[in-house]
Amino acid sequence: MARMTTYRPAILSSLADAGEAAWSTLLHASGETNPFLSYAFLHALHASGSACAETGWQPQYLALWDGEEGTTLAAAMPLYVKSHSYGEYVFDWAWAEAYHRNGIEYYPKLLSAIPFTPVTGSRLLARDGAARAALVAFLLEQQQASGMSSTHVLYPPQAQAQLLQEAGFMLRSGVQFHWINQGYATFDDFTATLEHKKRKNIRAERRKVREAGVTLRRIRGIDMTEADWRFFHRCYETTYAEHRSSPYLNLAFFLDIGAAMPGNIMLTVAERSGRPIASSLVLHTKDTLYGRYWGAIEHVPCLHFEVAYYQPLEFCIEQGLGTFEGGAQGEHKMARGFLPQQTWSAHWLAHPSFADAVERFLERERGGIDNYISELNERNPFR
Repeated sequence: MARMTTYRPAILSSLADAGEAAWSTLLHASGETNPFLSYAFLHALHASGSACAETGWQPQYLALWDGEEGTTLAAAMPLYVKSHSYGEYVFDWAWAEAYHRNGIEYYPKLLSAIPFTPVTGSRLLARDGAARAALVAFLLEQQQASGMSSTHVLYPPQAQAQLLQEAGFMLRSGVQFHWINQGYATFDDFTATLEHKKRKNIRAERRKVREAGVTLRRIRGIDMTEADWRFFHRCYETTYAEHRSSPYLNLAFFLDIGAAMPGNIMLTVAERSGRPIASSLVLHTKDTLYGRYWGAIEHVPCLHFEVAYYQPLEFCIEQGLGTFEGGAQGEHKMARGFLPQQTWSAHWLAHPSFADAVERFLERERGGIDNYISELNERNPFR
């Protein structure tokens, strides 16, 4: 493992301490194009107050600087001090409860993730292998020095998960559902590859939306107005309220990303009788579309599928995007052409007895996940 003395380590309480230019240069050197790791997205989370110390997401980014004056960002890791487990999508509530029952504090903990975003992407950003190894060493130093209960790294790519396992972390796997573009020319080309019943159901769902008098329009980020953003946020808040929950993201966040990264954004709006009634927001690169947020202020049967799945799928086909990542969970996605993909997280617990208990639990859970993926693959929706 690379020596820490090769680099100047720093802990950043704000991404602005690194600066947009240095952060973007590091992403480019890492080969990382994930929009959720962009300076614009992360900084908007913090600057808007959506992810900050007051909401239980205290930024504590790890950074390694290099160069003659130590001003070149060689490696970095998104890292937070968490006072709860909300907004993570890899659930450790049972672990926290076990700590509580035994009179041991589980919070605060260290967490490397993109807040409120269950998307795989680099957590060990580095310009080369030596810098990445040094970053892992820095992480190990910090988790020992912090005195916190645990460290959790959510949704790293498998290679980085294995690197963390070699450093003493326990691995946990999960399942998401992704759609793969097989070079389809039209949406009908795609549905023609599905089993007859599933193809028939999709056509019926889309027909119900049309017969309800709903029309759809897609708006690229560059063309979105503040009114579009305000309507979308109204839909977003309404859906959270219907589930008796509080939304994680505020309007300021959405306006910030709309201004800073419009080329990565696409909004679908559903209208009836000349008024908007629902919308969905996705982020995308030139290769991948990420399903993110949806909401409605009026109920129409099957509208969720049309706005959050079928319209983005049509967009992928039209633009030649290779993958549509559907977000967390959701077996219902398989009936719409999405297939199971394994995801990873890495966990370190300071308490030896709890670490042993969690390791045994993860071994059992991993076997169950493997069997679950096998069962899902046997129910492949394609002909």
